[in-house]
Amino acid sequence: MKKLIGLVVAALLVLGSAVVFAEVANPEWWQKAAEPYKGVVIRGISESTPPSKAMVEIAAPEFEKLTGIKVEFEVTSWDEMYNKSIQDLQTGAGIYDFIYVEQDIIYAYLAQNWLTNLTPFIQNSAITEPNFDLDDFTSFINYFKDEKGDLYAVPFEAFLKSYIYRKDLFEDPEIQKAFKEKYGYDLAVPVTWEQYTDIAKFFTEYGKEKGIELYGHIAQAKTHPCVAYEMCESIWPAWGIYNWGINLEKMRASVENGGTLNSDQAKKAFRWYVDMLQYAPPRVRTYTWDETAAVFGAGKVAQGLIYLENLGWLAQDETRSAVIGKIGVALPPTAPGVLDEAKAGKGYIGYYDGGALGIPHSAKNKEAAWLFIQWCARKEWQPEFARLATRVVRKSTFEDPMIKELDAKMGGYFTLLKDYGYLFAGAPALPMHRPLNELYLKWISKAVAGEVSPEEALDNLAKEVDAMMEELGY
Repeated sequence: MKKLIGLVVAALLVLGSAVVFAEVANPEWWQKAAEPYKGVVIRGISESTPPSKAMVEIAAPEFEKLTGIKVEFEVTSWDEMYNKSIQDLQTGAGIYDFIYVEQDIIYAYLAQNWLTNLTPFIQNSAITEPNFDLDDFTSFINYFKDEKGDLYAVPFEAFLKSYIYRKDLFEDPEIQKAFKEKYGYDLAVPVTWEQYTDIAKFFTEYGKEKGIELYGHIAQAKTHPCVAYEMCESIWPAWGIYNWGINLEKMRASVENGGTLNSDQAKKAFRWYVDMLQYAPPRVRTYTWDETAAVFGAGKVAQGLIYLENLGWLAQDETRSAVIGKIGVALPPTAPGVLDEAKAGKGYIGYYDGGALGIPHSAKNKEAAWLFIQWCARKEWQPEFARLATRVVRKSTFEDPMIKELDAKMGGYFTLLKDYGYLFAGAPALPMHRPLNELYLKWISKAVAGEVSPEEALDNLAKEVDAMMEELGY
């Protein structure tokens, strides 16, 4: 994904607990499987996120020690990670043996035949650990399969973007009284966008009245791919606009051609998004996904939608978070009927984000890379991995005592992920994902900057999406 640049090692120090890499259940198997590749150097690249840092700092050294396979693992910015990966994939240079495959880009990679089919590897007992247990992965793994069901990448991170709020503020008797006097109903986790709006207004005005830096809303509104993602992945779905407003059967976005991107509901949601920026911190138009989490962690925001991979440090890192013990997590508000559609499998309420490790078609050390990918997905390490990086990709992880204990500190997030993850969805299967994002970014940013109205922006955007689809042959 995108988002937070976290220092896992530093986080471990502030957590006050030493990292003990999970005991390897069958070290002899790993040594035997790796014997043909001993001394090989495998190279990989990923985004600098907490899960990637955990693999670099903790998993890789232990893998090298046991197998004799050396791992050179580069973690860098989201932009650079993509630029380097795609250049390697396009040229076939074979620089990398494993790469980060984000959920929303997998369809573009598959369309270009850029990834190695891992299913034959899984069927090879000489290089696939007996306890790999494909059935133990959550449904998130399905995003990394092709139409035939073959697997092309193994998830190492999966998390929700959902609603987060300050429990200490919501449970304060004086604040509760003031809110009820003003709006006539109890302050509680909002289930509608109208309630969310009331709460946003209330806390922003409350901050002004008290002379404190507190706001009722947060957004990733910078002119950056993040603002397009926020609308497509989080805001519009919760208003009932799915799949980026594109009719996936007709591959068109405009209402005139069967899409919903410039529908009245999409325009209403977008108008709401732009209007709500007045209740966010003054610099909200400079925020990406990183700043939204940082501002919430600084205690300056009462509520918002945030990538919840950040909960690990928000709930535990005393050097960075001012809201430890004060965090609540819930489903996002939704427009009428949207939650029911999601429960029926006819829609979704927000973004199920994450990424996986895949092997480029041009990789030079595929078998050794496959061993490392499995190593990072080992069952034994998953609870500790989840504690460090707030991500879960295996069902068994939810049942671990460590995760159950941590769940309370994280406002019940792991329970939310386990019980309601099915209401969220990854990006739709759009191979032209990146150029699409650029189009959405252009028009959404214009409206956020006030250069055009939200309605005008969506009418123009829908036309340009339709034109792109036609040009691509759809």
